[in-house]
Formats: sequence, structure tokens, C-alpha cells
Amino acid sequence: MIDSLYAIVDAEVAEHPLALTFQALNAGCAIVQLRAKRLDDMAFLEIAKRIRSACTHAGVPFVVNDRADIARLVRADGLHLGQDDFSIADARRVVGDMQIGVSTHTLEQAEAANEEGADLIAFGPVFATGTKENPDPVVGLRALEEVCRRVSRPLVGIGGITPENAGETLRAGARYVAAISALPRFFTDAS
Repeated sequence: MIDSLYAIVDAEVAEHPLALTFQALNAGCAIVQLRAKRLDDMAFLEIAKRIRSACTHAGVPFVVNDRADIARLVRADGLHLGQDDFSIADARRVVGDMQIGVSTHTLEQAEAANEEGADLIAFGPVFATGTKENPDPVVGLRALEEVCRRVSRPLVGIGGITPENAGETLRAGARYVAAISALPRFFTDAS
């Protein structure tokens, strides 16, 4: 399961974001995404450079959340956009052919992201989550299954993913499972 883990390192939630990144990389995660909604530009850039270096050394793709400018500056492997961020077309003007993922919360949003050329589609929250300030309504596993049938791009199950429910999320058709607050539990449960 760890090889399907999309590790989201939130620099404002994790006490030691670099240490958490190293744990994820050492455990064999599939992807690392840096998320930092409130960090100032310079702090975000500095941590992005360090995590980028660690990911490059480990051979694991590195994704920057929301910030096309920082993704381009650190030569990230990908950019992840939310529903209120740049459009995929606008983001491509900044990051070129870099992989772009999009968070979606409805079948219609997932289909639109698929049609607009997203390389990866995150869908959820599959389960209740406490990480977001104003979370979207829980979509559940059946909606995830439907989206997996209807879109051609790889899907990431997001929202409330834990080691206990990651397996059923993958069985529903997601290629990856994303974790933020439960991320450290994937490493302790794997040992």
C-alpha cells in the first residue's frame, strides 16, 4: 500500500516537514506534495528547494500545491491545483509541460478536469477529514468508484485517508491514496 501513497507534507501542520518528507521517502511513497497555504513566499521557496532535493535524490516525483511560480522555480515534477486556483490552461502558461493535478469534489468537476487535460485527478473527500478549514461534503467510496469508471486519468483518493481505509480506497479504483494528518501513521503501521 505504501507504494500507492501520495504523501502530502503540509508545512503548517507537520511539526518537522523535512523529517516527515524523509520518512515518506524512506518508506517508499509514490509521490510527495508540499502544501503550505499560509507560508510567506521565501519560506515556501526554501522548504520547496530542500524537499525537491530530497525527492530528486530518492527518485520520487515532487509536486507543489497551488503555487505555479514556486513549482517552476524549483523545477518540480508537478503542480497541484484546487478548484479556486488557476485553470489548467493558465497554469500551463507558467509551468509548461509539467504534470498538473486537480482536486475535484463532484463527478462533473472530475470529468471537466479530465477533458481539460489534467494529468492526475484527486477526488474527495472520500471520508470525513479534519485537515481542511471548510471541507467539501464527504463523497464516499461509491462516488469514487463512479468517477474512476468515468475518467481516463489516474485518480487519487483524498480526504480522511488512513492506513485502515486506504485499501478499500484503492479497491474502489484509485491509483493513489493521499494522506496529510494520518501520514505518520502509514510509516508506523508499515513497520
